Amino acid sequence: MITRNVADGIHLISHAHVNCYVVEDSDGLTLVDAGLPSMWPMLQELLSACGRRAADVRAVVLTHGHFDHVGFALRAHREWNVPVLVHPGDTRLAAHPYRYKPQRNRFLYPLAHPRSVPLLARMAAAGALKVKGVGDTRPLDTGVRLQVPGRPVAIHTPGHTDGHCILHFPERNAVLAGDAVVTLDPYTGRSGPQIVASAATKDTGQALASLDVIAATGAATVLTGHGSPWTQGAEAAVDHAVRVGAH
Repeated sequence: MITRNVADGIHLISHAHVNCYVVEDSDGLTLVDAGLPSMWPMLQELLSACGRRAADVRAVVLTHGHFDHVGFALRAHREWNVPVLVHPGDTRLAAHPYRYKPQRNRFLYPLAHPRSVPLLARMAAAGALKVKGVGDTRPLDTGVRLQVPGRPVAIHTPGHTDGHCILHFPERNAVLAGDAVVTLDPYTGRSGPQIVASAATKDTGQALASLDVIAATGAATVLTGHGSPWTQGAEAAVDHAVRVGAH
């Protein structure tokens, strides 16, 4: 599914419960996360719908290095000569997107949360088990305007992974939250703002603490790695996620 302008000039590609985004500006495009491999044709469809070409893509920015965010990043890097940016804390993970140890066993967790099974199965069918990592990445600077289309500010939000970052677009009143907060957790099947389950999060306590950073943006729209856009404000999303807590 492609949804244009989920925020001003920010377009959503969603497939198999995984989201990635295309940020449009007068000087080109920035891809935020790279979803799953099967989303590559959807990206090309979106570029065509926007009257854009591959040459307009200036960068791929990864919120973190998990497989369902690295997706087609290597393909974009090789075929389009696009740089891939990731926080230094996730450089190794982006190169090896399956090599991480969450708080709880991610293979056993679905047994206790059977609603997650069809969601995870759809992700697998969409290529979640066949992602190739990106070893040739550039460091993502935080706390300053990135020199990529959209000029977001990357802010470090560790917990889900060591190097997880959100991207704040102040002029667009939006924040791309990655998996720092989601509106659908594939590991439980639960909807609504929350941190991702311990089956896919390195440190849930740290992830909960990082929610304050999201609230501080004051953004009206929160765009997440999984689930529908949240349009009731960053503070409300964080309040809900805190009430849900760790699981």
